Amino acid sequence: MSFDKFTGTRPVAPQHAFDAERLAAWMRDHVNNTTGELEVSQFKGGQSNPTYLVKAGAKSYALRRKPPGKLLPSAHAVDREYRVMTALGKTDVPVPRTYALCEDAEVIGTPFFLMDYVEGRVLWDPTLGGLAHDERAAHYRELNRVIAALHRVDYNAIGLGDYGKPGNYLARQIDRWGKQYRASETERIEAMDRLIGWLPANVPPGEETSIVHGDYRIDNVVFHPTQPRILAVLDWELSTLGHPLADFAYHCMTWRMPEGPHGRGLAGVDCASLRIPTEREYVAMYCGQTGRDGIANFEYYLAFNMFRLAAILQGVMARALQGNAASADALDAGRRTRAIAEEGWRQVERIR
Repeated sequence: MSFDKFTGTRPVAPQHAFDAERLAAWMRDHVNNTTGELEVSQFKGGQSNPTYLVKAGAKSYALRRKPPGKLLPSAHAVDREYRVMTALGKTDVPVPRTYALCEDAEVIGTPFFLMDYVEGRVLWDPTLGGLAHDERAAHYRELNRVIAALHRVDYNAIGLGDYGKPGNYLARQIDRWGKQYRASETERIEAMDRLIGWLPANVPPGEETSIVHGDYRIDNVVFHPTQPRILAVLDWELSTLGHPLADFAYHCMTWRMPEGPHGRGLAGVDCASLRIPTEREYVAMYCGQTGRDGIANFEYYLAFNMFRLAAILQGVMARALQGNAASADALDAGRRTRAIAEEGWRQVERIR
C-alpha cells in the first residue's frame, strides 16, 4: 500500500483557505521575530482539525485550526490542544513548542494556534516495512516508553488538574460518543445500537486518572530522522483526564485491525518474523514501565475503543458529506464506520 496520500503537504484546499496577509499581521504582533512573506501549504494527513505548514523567512511553523462549517458540540477544541501541549512542554513527554493561541475567528475564520514544525519521520505503516528488524523493535519500544511516560505525568503539578473530570471516565465517554454518533448518523448500523446499549451496562470497576492522549498511534508521532526516538507527539484534540488503560487499549487496537488500505493494522501479520512485539508482549512492556502486574478487563477496553473509533469515523463521514473534512481521504475513512462497529460487537460477543 502506498502512503503518499497521507505524507507531506499539498496546496491549501479551497474550503480551508484563508487570508495569509491577515495571519502575517497577527503573527507580527503575537509571535516574536516573525519576518518575511508567509508561504502556506496544508498537510495531507489527519481527519479532523486542518493543519498547515507556515514558512516565515527561515522559520517553519505548524498551524492547527478548527475547521470551518457546522461542527459537533465540544469537538475540534484547539484551545485544549494548545493548553495540554504547552503544559507538557515542562515534562519528559515530547511535544512541539507552542507559540500562541488565537481565539479570534476574525483573523483566519476560525480559532487556531501555532507551534514548531518538527522535522522528522511520520511512519504511517505499522509494519515499518522500510526498516531493518532491530530498528522495528526499537521503534515500538519507544512508542511504548512515551505513552507510559504520559500516563505517569503528575497532571496537577503542571496545572492540568481541571483539564477533565476525574472518575467515571468510561461511562461519560460512552455517553458522549453515543450522542456524537447520533448527531452525525448517516445510516442505521445495528452494531452501534447494540454497543450503545451494552457498554454502559457493563463498565468494569477500577478508577484511575491520568492525562490521556485519546488518539495515540504510530502516525501521530514524529520520529527522529534517523533514530528510533520520538521528537513530538501530535494531535492532542481528544486529550483529557481519563483512564490510562482505556487510552493504552486504544493504542493497542493496531494489533486487532487488519493490514491494508482500510485498517493500517497488524492483525494477521507475522509480528515475530518482523521483530515487532506481539500484542501480549507489548502489553507486558507497558505493564513493566508503569509498575502493573497486568491489565484486568483489557478486552472490554478494546470493545469500548472500537465503539469510540466508529463514532469518530462517523463524524468524519458527516464532515466529508458537508465538504469541510480536513483530509481528501475522509470519505474512505468514514466508510470504515460500519466495519469497526461490527468488529466492536464481535469483541463484546467474545467477552460474553
